[in-house]
Amino acid sequence: MKKSIKFLLNAALFLTLFASCKKDEDQVLYEGGTAPKLTVSSTAPMVLNIANAANQALAFNWTNPDYKFSTGVSSQNVTYILQIDTTGSNFTNRDIQEFSIANDLSFAMTVKELNTTLTKLGMLENVQHNIEFRVKSTLINNSVPLFSNVIKIVITPYLDVVYPVPAALYITGSATPLNWQCGCATDVGTTQKFTKVNSTKFELTIALSANNSYLLLPVYGSWAAKYGFDGSNNANNVNGDNFKPEGGDMKAPATSGTYKITVEFKTGKWTVQ
Repeated sequence: MKKSIKFLLNAALFLTLFASCKKDEDQVLYEGGTAPKLTVSSTAPMVLNIANAANQALAFNWTNPDYKFSTGVSSQNVTYILQIDTTGSNFTNRDIQEFSIANDLSFAMTVKELNTTLTKLGMLENVQHNIEFRVKSTLINNSVPLFSNVIKIVITPYLDVVYPVPAALYITGSATPLNWQCGCATDVGTTQKFTKVNSTKFELTIALSANNSYLLLPVYGSWAAKYGFDGSNNANNVNGDNFKPEGGDMKAPATSGTYKITVEFKTGKWTVQ
Protein backbone atom coordinates (compact mmCIF):
# COMPACT_ATOMS: atom_id res chain seq x y z
CA MET A 1 0.00 0.00 0.00
CA LYS A 2 2.86 2.38 0.91
CA LYS A 3 4.60 1.53 -2.38
CA SER A 4 1.42 2.35 -4.31
CA ILE A 5 1.04 5.72 -2.59
CA LYS A 6 4.71 6.54 -3.21
CA PHE A 7 4.33 5.63 -6.91
CA LEU A 8 1.26 7.83 -7.29
CA LEU A 9 3.01 10.77 -5.61
CA ASN A 10 6.04 10.44 -7.87
CA ALA A 11 3.80 10.24 -10.94
CA ALA A 12 1.89 13.36 -9.92
CA LEU A 13 5.14 15.25 -9.33
CA PHE A 14 6.45 14.21 -12.75
CA LEU A 15 3.28 15.36 -14.47
CA THR A 16 3.38 18.71 -12.64
CA LEU A 17 6.99 19.36 -13.62
CA PHE A 18 6.28 18.31 -17.22
CA ALA A 19 3.31 20.67 -17.46
CA SER A 20 5.35 23.48 -15.91
CA CYS A 21 8.17 23.02 -18.41
CA LYS A 22 5.72 22.91 -21.30
CA LYS A 23 4.05 26.08 -20.03
CA ASP A 24 7.42 27.85 -19.95
CA GLU A 25 8.14 26.69 -23.49
CA ASP A 26 4.81 28.17 -24.68
CA GLN A 27 5.42 31.63 -23.17
CA VAL A 28 5.85 34.51 -25.62
CA LEU A 29 8.46 36.94 -24.35
CA TYR A 30 8.95 40.56 -25.39
CA GLU A 31 12.48 41.05 -26.68
CA GLY A 32 12.42 44.78 -27.41
CA GLY A 33 12.17 47.18 -30.31
CA THR A 34 13.87 50.17 -31.88
CA ALA A 35 12.76 53.69 -30.94
CA PRO A 36 11.14 55.42 -33.96
CA LYS A 37 13.32 57.90 -35.84
CA LEU A 38 11.31 61.09 -36.39
CA THR A 39 11.89 63.51 -39.27
CA VAL A 40 9.95 66.62 -40.36
CA SER A 41 9.62 68.57 -43.59
CA SER A 42 11.28 71.66 -42.07
CA THR A 43 12.81 72.79 -38.78
CA ALA A 44 13.20 76.42 -39.82
CA PRO A 45 11.49 79.10 -37.68
CA MET A 46 7.86 79.52 -38.74
CA VAL A 47 5.51 82.51 -38.67
CA LEU A 48 1.99 81.20 -39.18
CA ASN A 49 -0.42 83.33 -41.21
CA ILE A 50 -4.20 83.02 -41.30
CA ALA A 51 -4.13 83.70 -45.05
CA ASN A 52 -2.37 80.35 -45.47
CA ALA A 53 -4.63 78.45 -43.05
CA ALA A 54 -5.45 75.65 -45.52
CA ASN A 55 -1.84 75.10 -46.61
CA GLN A 56 0.34 72.32 -45.22
CA ALA A 57 2.55 73.53 -42.38
CA LEU A 58 4.53 70.44 -41.36
CA ALA A 59 4.80 66.85 -42.58
CA PHE A 60 6.15 64.23 -40.17
CA ASN A 61 7.60 60.80 -40.95
CA TRP A 62 9.01 58.14 -38.66
CA THR A 63 10.45 54.63 -38.81
CA ASN A 64 8.77 51.40 -37.73
CA PRO A 65 9.90 50.35 -34.21
CA ASP A 66 9.88 46.65 -35.25
CA TYR A 67 8.63 45.25 -31.96
CA LYS A 68 10.10 41.76 -31.46
CA PHE A 69 8.91 38.81 -29.40
CA SER A 70 10.38 35.35 -28.87
CA THR A 71 8.16 34.21 -31.73
CA GLY A 72 9.58 36.81 -34.12
CA VAL A 73 8.67 40.31 -35.30
CA SER A 74 5.29 41.40 -33.93
CA SER A 75 2.28 41.31 -36.23
CA GLN A 76 0.20 43.40 -33.82
CA ASN A 77 -1.09 46.80 -34.84
CA VAL A 78 1.09 49.68 -33.66
CA THR A 79 -0.43 52.96 -32.49
CA TYR A 80 1.62 56.11 -32.94
CA ILE A 81 1.00 59.31 -30.99
CA LEU A 82 2.50 62.61 -32.12
CA GLN A 83 3.14 64.62 -28.95
CA ILE A 84 3.51 68.41 -29.04
CA ASP A 85 4.69 70.45 -26.05
CA THR A 86 6.68 73.51 -25.05
CA THR A 87 10.45 73.30 -24.66
CA GLY A 88 11.39 72.65 -21.05
CA SER A 89 8.17 70.85 -20.12
CA ASN A 90 9.63 67.44 -21.02
CA PHE A 91 6.22 66.41 -22.42
CA THR A 92 4.60 66.62 -18.97
CA ASN A 93 2.64 69.83 -19.61
CA ARG A 94 -0.96 69.62 -18.40
CA ASP A 95 -2.03 70.99 -21.79
CA ILE A 96 0.20 68.73 -23.90
CA GLN A 97 -1.35 68.13 -27.33
CA GLU A 98 -1.47 64.62 -28.81
CA PHE A 99 -2.58 63.18 -32.15
CA SER A 100 -3.20 59.43 -32.42
CA ILE A 101 -2.20 57.81 -35.72
CA ALA A 102 -2.96 54.10 -36.10
CA ASN A 103 -0.83 51.93 -38.39
CA ASP A 104 0.77 54.76 -40.30
CA LEU A 105 4.27 56.20 -40.44
CA SER A 106 3.42 59.76 -41.42
CA PHE A 107 1.24 62.68 -40.38
CA ALA A 108 0.72 66.18 -41.80
CA MET A 109 -0.73 69.34 -40.27
CA THR A 110 -2.19 72.38 -41.98
CA VAL A 111 -1.34 75.89 -40.84
CA LYS A 112 -4.72 76.18 -39.10
CA GLU A 113 -4.34 72.80 -37.35
CA LEU A 114 -0.89 73.75 -36.08
CA ASN A 115 -2.07 77.18 -34.99
CA THR A 116 -5.06 75.68 -33.15
CA THR A 117 -2.73 73.21 -31.44
CA LEU A 118 -0.50 76.01 -30.19
CA THR A 119 -3.55 77.95 -29.01
CA LYS A 120 -4.66 74.93 -26.97
CA LEU A 121 -1.16 74.83 -25.52
CA GLY A 122 -1.79 78.35 -24.24
CA MET A 123 0.64 80.06 -26.61
CA LEU A 124 0.18 83.80 -27.17
CA GLU A 125 -0.35 85.00 -30.71
CA ASN A 126 2.33 87.01 -32.55
CA VAL A 127 5.03 85.79 -30.16
CA GLN A 128 7.79 83.27 -30.88
CA HIS A 129 7.51 79.99 -28.96
CA ASN A 130 9.92 77.06 -28.67
CA ILE A 131 7.90 73.96 -29.50
CA GLU A 132 8.97 70.30 -29.32
CA PHE A 133 7.64 67.29 -31.21
CA ARG A 134 8.13 63.55 -30.68
CA VAL A 135 6.40 60.27 -31.54
CA LYS A 136 5.35 57.65 -29.02
CA SER A 137 4.70 54.10 -30.30
CA THR A 138 2.72 51.50 -28.38
CA LEU A 139 1.13 48.09 -28.80
CA ILE A 140 -2.28 47.05 -27.49
CA ASN A 141 -3.46 48.71 -24.26
CA ASN A 142 -0.70 51.32 -24.45
CA SER A 143 1.90 48.63 -23.70
CA VAL A 144 5.69 48.73 -24.25
CA PRO A 145 5.93 52.41 -25.25
CA LEU A 146 8.93 53.62 -27.25
CA PHE A 147 9.78 57.30 -27.78
CA SER A 148 11.40 58.91 -30.79
CA ASN A 149 13.99 61.66 -30.90
CA VAL A 150 12.75 65.18 -30.14
CA ILE A 151 12.48 67.84 -32.87
CA LYS A 152 12.47 71.52 -31.86
CA ILE A 153 10.94 74.31 -33.95
CA VAL A 154 10.43 78.02 -33.19
CA ILE A 155 6.86 78.92 -34.19
CA THR A 156 4.87 82.17 -34.08
CA PRO A 157 1.08 81.61 -34.07
CA TYR A 158 -1.60 84.08 -35.13
CA LEU A 159 -4.78 85.10 -33.35
CA ASP A 160 -7.64 82.74 -34.07
CA VAL A 161 -10.79 81.75 -32.21
CA VAL A 162 -12.69 78.51 -31.86
CA TYR A 163 -16.01 80.38 -32.08
CA PRO A 164 -16.84 83.95 -33.18
CA VAL A 165 -16.57 86.34 -30.24
CA PRO A 166 -19.93 87.94 -29.30
CA ALA A 167 -20.28 91.62 -28.46
CA ALA A 168 -21.53 90.75 -24.97
CA LEU A 169 -22.02 87.70 -22.75
CA TYR A 170 -24.45 86.92 -19.93
CA ILE A 171 -25.08 84.00 -17.57
CA THR A 172 -28.50 82.57 -16.78
CA GLY A 173 -29.78 79.49 -14.97
CA SER A 174 -31.01 77.93 -11.74
CA ALA A 175 -27.50 78.28 -10.32
CA THR A 176 -27.61 82.10 -10.64
CA PRO A 177 -29.28 84.74 -8.45
CA LEU A 178 -31.86 85.60 -11.15
CA ASN A 179 -32.61 81.96 -11.96
CA TRP A 180 -33.49 81.18 -15.60
CA GLN A 181 -34.16 84.28 -17.71
CA CYS A 182 -37.76 85.37 -17.86
CA GLY A 183 -37.42 87.82 -20.74
CA CYS A 184 -39.42 90.47 -18.91
CA ALA A 185 -38.50 94.14 -19.16
CA THR A 186 -37.22 94.41 -15.58
CA ASP A 187 -35.12 91.27 -15.89
CA VAL A 188 -32.30 92.88 -17.86
CA GLY A 189 -29.60 90.78 -16.24
CA THR A 190 -27.12 93.61 -15.71
CA THR A 191 -25.77 91.87 -12.60
CA GLN A 192 -25.18 88.77 -14.70
CA LYS A 193 -23.23 90.40 -17.51
CA PHE A 194 -19.61 89.38 -18.12
CA THR A 195 -16.80 91.91 -18.46
CA LYS A 196 -14.84 91.64 -21.70
CA VAL A 197 -11.20 91.71 -20.55
CA ASN A 198 -9.59 91.40 -23.99
CA SER A 199 -10.51 90.62 -27.59
CA THR A 200 -11.44 86.97 -26.83
CA LYS A 201 -11.95 86.63 -23.06
CA PHE A 202 -14.87 87.36 -20.72
CA GLU A 203 -14.92 87.27 -16.89
CA LEU A 204 -17.64 87.44 -14.24
CA THR A 205 -17.62 87.04 -10.45
CA ILE A 206 -21.02 85.79 -9.25
CA ALA A 207 -22.74 83.70 -6.59
CA LEU A 208 -23.59 80.16 -7.74
CA SER A 209 -25.85 77.70 -5.93
CA ALA A 210 -24.55 74.16 -5.54
CA ASN A 211 -25.22 71.52 -8.21
CA ASN A 212 -27.64 73.69 -10.19
CA SER A 213 -27.33 74.59 -13.87
CA TYR A 214 -26.48 77.57 -16.03
CA LEU A 215 -25.90 78.63 -19.63
CA LEU A 216 -24.16 81.55 -21.39
CA LEU A 217 -26.08 83.98 -23.62
CA PRO A 218 -24.83 86.65 -26.07
CA VAL A 219 -28.18 88.45 -25.66
CA TYR A 220 -29.89 88.29 -22.27
CA GLY A 221 -33.55 87.36 -22.60
CA SER A 222 -33.06 85.60 -25.94
CA TRP A 223 -32.65 81.89 -26.69
CA ALA A 224 -31.75 82.64 -30.30
CA ALA A 225 -28.15 81.79 -29.41
CA LYS A 226 -26.56 80.19 -26.41
CA TYR A 227 -23.32 78.55 -25.33
CA GLY A 228 -23.24 75.41 -23.21
CA PHE A 229 -21.15 72.37 -22.35
CA ASP A 230 -19.64 70.40 -25.23
CA GLY A 231 -21.45 67.25 -24.08
CA SER A 232 -24.54 66.04 -22.25
CA ASN A 233 -26.45 68.25 -19.83
CA ASN A 234 -24.68 68.68 -16.47
CA ALA A 235 -21.91 66.21 -17.35
CA ASN A 236 -19.14 68.81 -17.37
CA ASN A 237 -16.21 69.21 -15.02
CA VAL A 238 -17.60 71.77 -12.56
CA ASN A 239 -14.24 73.57 -12.48
CA GLY A 240 -14.46 74.24 -16.21
CA ASP A 241 -14.56 72.42 -19.52
CA ASN A 242 -15.11 72.87 -23.27
CA PHE A 243 -18.12 74.85 -24.47
CA LYS A 244 -19.87 75.17 -27.83
CA PRO A 245 -22.85 76.94 -29.43
CA GLU A 246 -26.16 75.23 -28.56
CA GLY A 247 -24.35 73.11 -25.96
CA GLY A 248 -25.77 71.34 -22.92
CA ASP A 249 -26.52 72.79 -19.49
CA MET A 250 -23.45 73.58 -17.39
CA LYS A 251 -23.38 72.19 -13.86
CA ALA A 252 -22.28 74.45 -10.99
CA PRO A 253 -19.79 73.34 -8.29
CA ALA A 254 -20.95 71.15 -5.41
CA THR A 255 -20.54 73.97 -2.88
CA SER A 256 -22.54 77.19 -3.01
CA GLY A 257 -20.40 80.31 -3.04
CA THR A 258 -18.97 83.18 -5.03
CA TYR A 259 -17.01 82.11 -8.09
CA LYS A 260 -15.03 83.74 -10.87
CA ILE A 261 -16.03 82.42 -14.30
CA THR A 262 -13.68 82.93 -17.24
CA VAL A 263 -14.82 82.23 -20.80
CA GLU A 264 -12.13 82.11 -23.51
CA PHE A 265 -13.30 82.04 -27.14
CA LYS A 266 -9.75 81.55 -28.35
CA THR A 267 -9.65 78.06 -26.85
CA GLY A 268 -13.36 77.24 -26.50
CA LYS A 269 -12.94 76.64 -22.76
CA TRP A 270 -14.38 78.11 -19.57
CA THR A 271 -13.06 77.90 -16.01
CA VAL A 272 -14.74 78.28 -12.61
CA GLN A 273 -12.63 79.35 -9.63
